[in-house]
Amino acid sequence: MKQSKFVIPSLLAPLFLVFPGTIAAQDSPETVRRGTKIFEKRVVAAGLENPWEVTWGPDGFLWVTERTGKRITRVHPGTGQRQTAAVIDEVFAPGGQDGLLGMALHPDLLKDSPNQFVYAFYTYVDQSRAPWKKVADPSSPYHRLYAKVVRFRYDKASGKLGERKDLITGLPAGNDHEAGRIKVGPGGKLYFTIGDQGHNQLGNFCLPIEAQRLPTAAELQGKDYSSYVGKSLRMNLDGSIPDDNPKLNGVVSHVYTYGHRNPQGLDFAPDGTLYSNEHGPKTDDEVNILKRGGNYGWPHVAGVRDGKAYQYARWAEASTPCSQLKFSDLEIHAAVPREPETAFRKPFVPPIATMFTVATGFNFQDPVCEGVHYICWPTVGPSSIEYYESKGKGIPGWDQVLLVTTLKRGSLYVAPLRRDGQAVADKFQRYFQQENRFRDTAVDPDLRTIYIATDSGGLVEAMGGGVTTKMQDSGAILAYRYQREGTAADLPQITQTRRGGAGAQAANVTGKEPSFTAGQAAAGKTAYNASCAVCHGSTLANGTFGTPLAGRYFKGKWTGKTVQALVEKSNAMPPGAPANLPAETMANIIAYVLETNGAKAGTASLPPSGGALSEMVIR
Repeated sequence: MKQSKFVIPSLLAPLFLVFPGTIAAQDSPETVRRGTKIFEKRVVAAGLENPWEVTWGPDGFLWVTERTGKRITRVHPGTGQRQTAAVIDEVFAPGGQDGLLGMALHPDLLKDSPNQFVYAFYTYVDQSRAPWKKVADPSSPYHRLYAKVVRFRYDKASGKLGERKDLITGLPAGNDHEAGRIKVGPGGKLYFTIGDQGHNQLGNFCLPIEAQRLPTAAELQGKDYSSYVGKSLRMNLDGSIPDDNPKLNGVVSHVYTYGHRNPQGLDFAPDGTLYSNEHGPKTDDEVNILKRGGNYGWPHVAGVRDGKAYQYARWAEASTPCSQLKFSDLEIHAAVPREPETAFRKPFVPPIATMFTVATGFNFQDPVCEGVHYICWPTVGPSSIEYYESKGKGIPGWDQVLLVTTLKRGSLYVAPLRRDGQAVADKFQRYFQQENRFRDTAVDPDLRTIYIATDSGGLVEAMGGGVTTKMQDSGAILAYRYQREGTAADLPQITQTRRGGAGAQAANVTGKEPSFTAGQAAAGKTAYNASCAVCHGSTLANGTFGTPLAGRYFKGKWTGKTVQALVEKSNAMPPGAPANLPAETMANIIAYVLETNGAKAGTASLPPSGGALSEMVIR
């Protein structure tokens, strides 16, 4: 449960780091068991703006953050009635992974205590701070994007969050791998996560990963938190650094653990064990136990240090200037230095499970996924983790398990734990597969109902195979109530057929050819890399959030349609901050997209608006 009573562990006990060679071989996706327990599904609420955190409150309501809606909302679990607890105008969500993210309720909330507090983690624009050097374009919405942790005081009479206090500001933020989960833990400390910002991939592939870099005393003195990327952090409830935080490289900071990629899951067991999960690259999403001062290996190791299907490619250190290279997840350029996992000899904390591990030589270009290859990768995109105990009255057989929501395959994975909670005891079970991106869970006090928040949009595996952008339950809170035990015969059949429609090109295309200049397309490439590549990929077809803008998928979707239709669709992006780019910049980006898909540059520019766009037809 998210508001468990904790047994305080000794945070001063020595940390024993082990080499992953002592860990048993990890599982492949084929080992997952399809769960046979029967649940009844109910839509509690729909139309929320990207609900990100959902937690059961002591008032009997579900407390929800809306990432792009900038709201903290209380939802009645029975009627779906919504009450807005706060609208946070300062929240800025220009992309797919930023905005209002994690939230934590103080354990004393609604008790006879002065601690009527709610904590939130979100991104905002900070004009008082220097712009990020990693964001060269001053017009980019990420130029001065930072993150902060804020404390609100809850007023029971009004149901509103009022008096606020910034606990820590100026935290690193970016256009990818934000993480952002936050929990109140043992001893009244606040724990939260920050991802590696998506460096060394997609539109950020020329930026080095700094998950191993530790803060210096000078940085702390200047409140420079740039080294906090790829870390879990621990602080007092007033934002200060706990005296018993680990000393790393001679410095005691907010950093609790390091060497993380994108840790979006965070939860405590009643005995104080801190569980987390994080996204892997193409394989090896991880389920971890976070231990004080631990190094979790990224980017040198993904999952267990087994040398399988992962090499650390240092794009920023390429012998050919990185800016002249074309990033690929599948083929590392010869100029890019590579490091096998076995080259990393420092001690680190291995995961207790991966999702999932495959052998070197695995085919990462499955045609079923129609060019959106990452949907078919062994990774599942774990977005949250929750410790669950049935306590003799809940779901039978789930005596001690981890509940893991996933984005890519719209599922809840259930991981049985060993009695001491320190290891996964059996194979994962998979439940509720559907065309949704599952974001977070909450458990009803009856221990028989699981609530799941879903994203409002994005990419997900289609039930019939391939990829879809149409969510079954967009921006919803779903309730799954346990009914009974079942068998495989009770479950609906899920087909995995190949679909060919997306690649078919329209015949007899009529209308004017698009017009744009080479200079316009070049300017569009720069703007695309700054604002669009994080979702759609550096090649326009290798993104992990947006649909491909080049190749077979794009041709099948857009051939025969007008440029005006493409402009209108583009202006609706990103969902959290639509039309946030100037019209001229968007026209340049469209020119670049058209050129990438085979259109030829000419002498006339593509206009930013006007009737001419409706006469131009994509070929």
